[in-house]
Amino acid sequence: MAEVVHGGSAEEISLAEVGLRFEVDGEIATITLARPEKRNAQTFATWSALARIGDDLPQQVRVVVVRGEGPSFSAGIDLRMFTPEGVPGQGSFASTATLRGEAFDERIAQAQQGFMWLRRPDIVSIAAVQGHAVGAGFQLALACDLRILADDAKLCMKEPALGLVPDLTGTKPLVDLVGLSRAVEICLTARTVGAEEAARIGLAELVVAPGDLTQAVRDLAAALLATNRDAATATKRLLQGASGRTLEEQCAAERQEQMARIKALFG
Repeated sequence: MAEVVHGGSAEEISLAEVGLRFEVDGEIATITLARPEKRNAQTFATWSALARIGDDLPQQVRVVVVRGEGPSFSAGIDLRMFTPEGVPGQGSFASTATLRGEAFDERIAQAQQGFMWLRRPDIVSIAAVQGHAVGAGFQLALACDLRILADDAKLCMKEPALGLVPDLTGTKPLVDLVGLSRAVEICLTARTVGAEEAARIGLAELVVAPGDLTQAVRDLAAALLATNRDAATATKRLLQGASGRTLEEQCAAERQEQMARIKALFG
C-alpha cells in the first residue's frame, strides 16, 4: 500500500492502483512501472509508493531492479498534473502551489524519498531502460547505481522545457556521471540522448538489443550477488563517500572499513 496526500488528508491505495508491481525472488527485488498505456507516466502516488517500497524492503534483498512495462521505461510526469483538475484523488501542480512554507518543501521532499533509497549502500540498484526515459523517468534511472539500456533507449531531461527544474534527485548523479558542462547542455536544451551516446558519456554501463535486456539484467544481478554481502556494502559506502573526502580522509575510511572486515572474517 502507498499513502497519498491530497487536500490535507491521506489515504491508502494499492500498488496496482498506482501502476506499480513489486516482486521479490530471493535476494532480487523487481519494481515494475506498469502503466504501459500511459508510457509509465509518474504521479504523486507513484513517488509515495516507491518510498513505501523502500521503507518496507525485505532484509534479504541485495539487488533492486527497476523496469518499465511495455515499449517505454517512463515518459515522465503524468501530463494531467499540469491541468487544473490534476490526477483524480491526487491533485495537481496548481493545488501544490497553494501550499506554504514547510508544507510545500515537505511535499517535494516526500516525492524525493521515492528515489533516494535506491542509493542505499546495502543494496545495488539497476535500471533496465528501454524506449523513453523522460524527465522523472530519466531521474529514476539516474537514481539507480547502474543502468543497462536497450539500444532503442531515449533519455531526456524535459523539466526545464516545461518551466520546472529536475527535482527528483537527478541533478547530482547527472553531474557526477557526465560533468557540469555536459549536464548543463543536456538539461537546458532538453535534447534526447540516445543509447549509444549514453554509454559513451557514462550514463550507461551496457547497451544491448531490446530482446536481450532482461537477460543482461539477470546476468549483472547474478554477478553482483556473487560478492560477499558485507564487503559489497562496505565498498559501496566507501565509493559513495570518496568524492567528498581528501585522499588522506579516504585512506582513513578504508582503514576503518577494512579493520571491520578483517575482524568479521578472522577475529
